[in-house]
Amino acid sequence: MKSGAAWLASAAPGEVDEFLSGLSDNALASLPWIFEFWALPHQLPPAGDWKSWVIMGGRGAGKTRAGSEWVRRKVEGATPEAAGECSRVALIGETFDQVREVMVFGDSGILACSPPDRRPVWEASRRRLVWPNGAVATAFSAHEPEALRGPQFDAAWVDELAKWKKAEDSWDMLQFALRLGRHPQQVITTTPRNVEVLKRILQSASTVTTHAPTDANRAYLAESFLAEVESRYGGTRLGRQELDGMLLEDVEGALWTTQMIEACRVDRLPALDRVVVALDPAVTGGAESDECGIVVAGVAMTGEPKDWRAYVIEDATIRGGPTDWARAAIAAMDRHKAEKLVAEVNQGGDLIESVIRQIDPLVPFRALRAGRGKALRAEPVAALYEQGRIRHLRGPSLGALEDQMCRMSLRGYEGRGSPDRLDALVWAVHELMIEPAQGFRRPQMRSL
Repeated sequence: MKSGAAWLASAAPGEVDEFLSGLSDNALASLPWIFEFWALPHQLPPAGDWKSWVIMGGRGAGKTRAGSEWVRRKVEGATPEAAGECSRVALIGETFDQVREVMVFGDSGILACSPPDRRPVWEASRRRLVWPNGAVATAFSAHEPEALRGPQFDAAWVDELAKWKKAEDSWDMLQFALRLGRHPQQVITTTPRNVEVLKRILQSASTVTTHAPTDANRAYLAESFLAEVESRYGGTRLGRQELDGMLLEDVEGALWTTQMIEACRVDRLPALDRVVVALDPAVTGGAESDECGIVVAGVAMTGEPKDWRAYVIEDATIRGGPTDWARAAIAAMDRHKAEKLVAEVNQGGDLIESVIRQIDPLVPFRALRAGRGKALRAEPVAALYEQGRIRHLRGPSLGALEDQMCRMSLRGYEGRGSPDRLDALVWAVHELMIEPAQGFRRPQMRSL
């Protein structure tokens, strides 16, 4: 569904002229303030009898504008002095400064979005906005949840809930205060993070959500900003959260965390001594089959094993039949000049090597057999990450792999399907770091 603004941008000049000339002077003057005409789909309230509307989006996706316009929608009446649906609104941000500078006075804040005849007045001493019709919106800091004990509201706008330090307490106090009117509602605008209070809200039957990535609002964002963040974070786990607006969960007791992975990124590779492609093949093909994990990694082996560093270069995982993944693995070897292809053969046996040799009879290949469960194989690899001995090359291909990593615990994999990408990573690190270290012999000093 296109917004009016999108239609204007794509319409022929004659169509635009015809549309604008058909408006009365009053309608033409009002058009800039009619948000329904300009809004993106994720910025408009969903239909239905909901209690909480969560707008999850990437940085710059238009969440603040949506929150401001929703407050306008609730408090404004048919005329500047006419009563609206709501008259007592809570504005809650992480701090008072953020409420004032973002939600009230920001470029997409309430004051900037309000037409001149309906613009509220900011009463700094009382930390509140007052509309010409008498409606009031009061600012609160999430650092002071007890301040919400006593006041009562018929609507609330909650901004960046996922980063509040006292999110649980502040949210609970707001729920007790949101008790006026026929059907009090609240909108939550946030970049998602893996916090319990947000997950609890999303799981509620009375919650509706809309979602958009940063790119959805690109018409209002600097191209240089988009280019920079996409080149730096596109495809990474952090990028999926901050740019795509996806809620990424680290399972309890996970062997890897988002913080651990973000700390291991590098922008370029050093000279590598070995590069391998690791394959976790799917024996069957088709749309319903598991993916075939294909991961490229290398190692710099300067000094003793404790000084070695491994680098995860590319996740080339695909879904397809045996010849598809065999071709993809060999193509990854060619791209990165890998010296060996290693593959788990527990399920496919000799068939795995046979399929690969049909594509390239001379490919250097090593068959690997798993003698332990996935979690036990992954544990020593996770330990190398904790020691800072494995790095991820910044780029667009590793996000899905990193999601699987953050869902693996000692209890096993707690995500959907099979962790094929992670299995391939584990095999690559075993081949590059763990097995060579076990056979490492320090040079002997000659006696004089």
